[in-house]
Amino acid sequence: MSRVVHFEIQADDVERAKTFYSAVFDWSFQDYGQFMSTPYWGVVTGPDDAPGINGGLLRRSAPAPSGGQGANGFVCTVEVGDYDETEQRILDAGGQVAMPKTALTGMAWQGYYVDPEGNTFGIHQPDPGAA
Repeated sequence: MSRVVHFEIQADDVERAKTFYSAVFDWSFQDYGQFMSTPYWGVVTGPDDAPGINGGLLRRSAPAPSGGQGANGFVCTVEVGDYDETEQRILDAGGQVAMPKTALTGMAWQGYYVDPEGNTFGIHQPDPGAA
């Protein structure tokens, strides 16, 4: 069985994307350009001994889809401790709602957002009382 071990976010403005994801999820970034022979930032999402994966951030190589179109990539969802607080952080940092908070009955709260670079991502708060 194969597991996802890395993700990548493409951005028109890499610094703006770094600012957004740092503000929303407290992620940090490491310059991996020397290893990639092109500007590339490693995304550190948490400590190595915690569940989850790290990823990469790079300059978009083609135009982003226009508003109202479906995602043209692999959409990642981030588990959060407080859905409403995280949604407010997303909006404060310049993100937009793509699909509002929805109860996955008896399991969790789920919703989708668009970052300032036009990328779709989800947030997920486990909650057995979601209804």
